[in-house]
Amino acid sequence: MKNLYTLITLLLLSNFTYSQTNLLVTNPEADAIIKGNYDAADYLPSNLLNHPDDAIMALLEGVNPDSLKSYLEVLASFGNRNTGSDTISNSFGMGAARRWAFAKFEAFSAQNENRLITSYFQFDQDVCDMSRHKNVLSVLPGIGPQKDQIIIVEAHMDSRCEDDCDVDCQAEGVEDNGSGTALVLELARVMGQLAFNRTVVFMETTGEEQGLVGANAFAEYCEQEDIDVYAVFNNDIIGGIICGETASPPGCPGLNDIDSLNVRIYSSGTNQSIHKGLARFTKLEYEENIFPIAPVPSVINIMTPQDRSGRGGDHIPFHTRGYAAVRFTSANEHGNGNPSTPDYHDRQHSMEDILGIDTDGDNILDSFFVDFNYLSRNTIINGNAMSMAALGPITPSNVMAEDVDIGIQLSFEDEQDYGVYRVGLRGFNTNDFDTLITVNETDLLLEDLPTGAYYISVCSVDSNGIESLFAREELVIFTTGTEEFENPDKGITLLQNYPNPFDEATVIGVQVMRPISYKRAEIVVHNLDGKELVRSPISLSIGMNEVMYDYFSHQYQPGTYAYSLVIDGNVYETKRMIYAY
Repeated sequence: MKNLYTLITLLLLSNFTYSQTNLLVTNPEADAIIKGNYDAADYLPSNLLNHPDDAIMALLEGVNPDSLKSYLEVLASFGNRNTGSDTISNSFGMGAARRWAFAKFEAFSAQNENRLITSYFQFDQDVCDMSRHKNVLSVLPGIGPQKDQIIIVEAHMDSRCEDDCDVDCQAEGVEDNGSGTALVLELARVMGQLAFNRTVVFMETTGEEQGLVGANAFAEYCEQEDIDVYAVFNNDIIGGIICGETASPPGCPGLNDIDSLNVRIYSSGTNQSIHKGLARFTKLEYEENIFPIAPVPSVINIMTPQDRSGRGGDHIPFHTRGYAAVRFTSANEHGNGNPSTPDYHDRQHSMEDILGIDTDGDNILDSFFVDFNYLSRNTIINGNAMSMAALGPITPSNVMAEDVDIGIQLSFEDEQDYGVYRVGLRGFNTNDFDTLITVNETDLLLEDLPTGAYYISVCSVDSNGIESLFAREELVIFTTGTEEFENPDKGITLLQNYPNPFDEATVIGVQVMRPISYKRAEIVVHNLDGKELVRSPISLSIGMNEVMYDYFSHQYQPGTYAYSLVIDGNVYETKRMIYAY
């Protein structure tokens, strides 16, 4: 993946459009489905499998490590999948790879009453001396009332060597990102037998390594065509379990460390963002549906920043347009993606990103750099979240909360009258829910809560027990008497950063209780010797206001730092935070 500073340069130069033109879903049937212009009755399966238990069993019984291995073997055999590589050969280059992926989607459709509608998504842009490019996608039409909403499960299929436009090298790109490509193919194979309320788009993108161009082109198409994108699940470097010498912060423990249990979910924004909400939804659905019955349970880690420090992925073009989007990636990564660094020995972004090695000389690979069982578990995590989002009910609207003497008065609207809801409560120091409360009213009092500060979000629950996505933005409320009100008479509070200690990024918040008259407000970070390191403007609107600091931007050294809220040149309040990388 491209370093973030390169990505930012590309974004600025292209004004967020990447100069992409002629955006086209080449199959008119797929185009109509993505836009919601079709009759759902035309895509009903003869055996209707649309219960959450159907999806869970399909995943646990259907996702196959051997299938994932077989996809990776073929992907590696193309030798090079660079965005600008050969499109004519049947055995080498991006053209051969995308035709193979297209054929796999078609084969999966044939196994499922031709309900998966396969297409290319074509766009024009000069990338690596080639002007026309194609994503490969397969569309599973929704059959419910929300069929015009789409859920995207994506991975980039392109690969690279040290030079990101080397179209002749052996760029097998197995971890980055054959692993994600295989995951999306396997989900299409397994989930094609099911029927969902919403439409699902399985997509393999191109051009990620040159600035997320394939994902951006499709996100641009969705924006131009006013397509209702419900959720985006991006998978990138999702099958490796071995730590390299280098890894972008937060990194991994050290060379050859093995981690086959943890997986990371990155998402944009601070704690209140819809992207963090999608990450929490994903973790909740896994912990309630899969974790209790999984032969080998996984640990999902909701990360604070949108990606590893200084890095980016194909979820970014979607979240910049306001679509809820997350990125899944392995806990251990074999490299920081910068092979130009002296003495870089890791596999990522090099010809060494291969499937494995032959240790006994019999010309058969017997030691693999991708763990197929780990990749299988991550496929199930994706499929479960995708399925529950695609099956689930409508999110409540107009959520309001108010601190009262004995608790929190909560109200929201539900035009569907589901009758069951879940309220998520979190403190200010975690990305995860602290408490989940099931209720049956849309206007209620939450009593017996410990004094403190809370993020509050709400979801609907349908008759099958499936949650909707949580309300688009969390509310922030302080219960009466909270210790965070250090200066209640001034109507403003500088909050403790979270997480703290932090190892990659941290969020600093300011809670404003009533209108503040000011010209300029800033968060200023300095070391304990008083040397100023960075200052960032912050809004002081009523409610919660937050800024994020990360390792890549500010190059912290391990230790204790102070941060201050400065209003019109005057220090209002100061707290300490710990960087513990």
